[in-house]
Amino acid sequence: MADLVSPGVQVKEKDLTASVRSEPTSIGATAIISNWGPMNEVVTVSDETELVSIFGKPNGTNYLYWFSAANFLAYSNTLKVVNMETTGAKNACQTGTAVLIPNTTSWLTGDGTNGPYSGGQATGIGEFTARFPGTKGNSLKVSTCWTGQAVPATYEASEYYTQDIGDTTSANAIGAGEAPGTAITVTASMALAVNDIISFGVEGPYSTPDATALAEQGQKYKVVSYASTSLTLERYPKVNAKGLKTAIDGSTTPVQINRYWQYWDQFDGPPGTSTWMKNKQGGLTTGKDEMHIIVIDNDGGITGAPGTILEKHANLSKMAGAVTDSGDNNYYVDALYLGSNYIYWVDHPTGATNWGTEPDTSTASTSTAALLSTVGQTNSYSGGVGGVTPTEGERALAFDYFADADSVDFNLLISGPATVNGATGTAHAIDLIDLVEKRKDSVVFLSPYSQAVVPGSAGSSPANSYQKINNVTSYFDSLPSSSYAVFDSGYKKIYDKYNDTFRWVPLNADIAGACARTDAVEDPWWSPGGLNRGQIRGAIELALNPSQVERDTLYRARINPVVTFPGEGTVLWGDKTALAQSSAFDRINVRRLFITIEEAIAKASRTVLFEFNDTFTRENFLGMVNPYLRDVMARRGITDFLAVCDETNNTGQVIDNNEFRADIYVKPARSINFITLTFIATRTDVAFSEVVGRA
Repeated sequence: MADLVSPGVQVKEKDLTASVRSEPTSIGATAIISNWGPMNEVVTVSDETELVSIFGKPNGTNYLYWFSAANFLAYSNTLKVVNMETTGAKNACQTGTAVLIPNTTSWLTGDGTNGPYSGGQATGIGEFTARFPGTKGNSLKVSTCWTGQAVPATYEASEYYTQDIGDTTSANAIGAGEAPGTAITVTASMALAVNDIISFGVEGPYSTPDATALAEQGQKYKVVSYASTSLTLERYPKVNAKGLKTAIDGSTTPVQINRYWQYWDQFDGPPGTSTWMKNKQGGLTTGKDEMHIIVIDNDGGITGAPGTILEKHANLSKMAGAVTDSGDNNYYVDALYLGSNYIYWVDHPTGATNWGTEPDTSTASTSTAALLSTVGQTNSYSGGVGGVTPTEGERALAFDYFADADSVDFNLLISGPATVNGATGTAHAIDLIDLVEKRKDSVVFLSPYSQAVVPGSAGSSPANSYQKINNVTSYFDSLPSSSYAVFDSGYKKIYDKYNDTFRWVPLNADIAGACARTDAVEDPWWSPGGLNRGQIRGAIELALNPSQVERDTLYRARINPVVTFPGEGTVLWGDKTALAQSSAFDRINVRRLFITIEEAIAKASRTVLFEFNDTFTRENFLGMVNPYLRDVMARRGITDFLAVCDETNNTGQVIDNNEFRADIYVKPARSINFITLTFIATRTDVAFSEVVGRA
């Protein structure tokens, strides 16, 4: 507000209430392979149910990655997942050669390799394709009704007077019992599709007793096969009872056939003319722009129940720019893009020359109605290929989506399995350590390669615990020193309820999970190890259960043992980082303490940018930092601190360089790793005061 020119009262405000606020520290991140779900983008998952919904269930190829994600979600409710794009991945389609559409960006604008497809660039594969790559898409069936002929359309049949429908005793019966009957002849080609529902006789007011009797029967039939004028039917629903003849014996009058789209009873009525289209046509209803689309789980591969309806899209418009009465986008291409979880549009059907155009408002003619001679179609999908075992390069590209600290926020990086195609995974581990070292706000959790400890795994199996210890220490000895990395001792056996089998999976997701659980019950600066916070969930057996001597060897090698104690469970029995030298930062709780306070104070410091470097600004900064650190100290994260931000470190040279400096000294709290208990026996007549302090 400008200063007053004439007398008056001007009110101004200045906010001095800014404070430092701790950010969430139990956000996990990992990359997986799957048979469904978007690829090459970061997706946030809150629990295992959502993991299944988005990325499908585990299988024999992806379980190591899948359970790394699921195991972490047993401890926390926030995990960021990237589904890797692997060689040969495809989206299931209706016909032709399937294409790869990794995610929405690829469909909409293209990603430089795949797409775009939002303008109909994918030809020869049908009207729609599965929403995501993977074999799960092969379970899809999509049925469309393009025109108002859904309920019903009428045709005529001949030769019916000698054939009984459903008469189980007649040699000429049509649909006798539950099985399809002998093919019958119709007088003209009809727009019928397999699985359409039909009935016989005039529907509505009737003038003859025979027609009335036929109508009262109310029996419908499903089209089993249809070609030219030959039609084969079965009862719908299937029954085992006699039916009435379609006409009196001896009659030569053709009988009317009433056609219903297979899924007509799933919608309120046939597609017609939308209100939007009527308004474009000046109130006329000749331009029927609407259609119905239904998505089915054909074989039960998605829901477990074949024939389950996944989605229904009613009264969508064929015309670009169409909206619903409430103003939502109703053009079927856009409506599916915005509202479908299972399919993308990729092409208009053959003959739909005016679909996807704006209506011609200069004339109220049916040429604007996007009519099509085909009433619709039903297609099962195939050609979908999901995640296969990735190459080292494909896995590295997936984890690269976590490299930018400004765009992706997380604190606990789960490496998943070390092994790729029989390799030990050293390159993978080094890449991830480099990633967190550059970010400076997260810790990566790493397990050894499976052959090091898992009995009977691919490659040479360790013969005994000595060999396992040697394999594990040798592997981690090859990795660099870092306080941003945490090593563990191996694998656990779990039960895979989705495939009714047992699996060996790496422990790094559980160690990250123990840190997340520590955040929930205490604070990030508490140790995640021990009986109180280090319990490992779901462990049936450990591939390596080290003894005290073996734990000593592992701990000296920067490796945190995971141990099963009888009656006490499976526990993380250490809290070391991968830092080689002796330092406060060689403990997980100290490293996570500094990540927490550094991130919190750094974000609060952004309020100082572009202010003056004077006493007022420096005091205001200390007014944010000191209360925050006092709170951390009260919560046992630090034992003491000192924040210096004055003329001693903000000299004239610093001010002239447009800089601002603050030095924050912190004494971190230390976790107990070693306990010494000394028991002293004394004589009966000795006073304790005489011996205390001497031993």
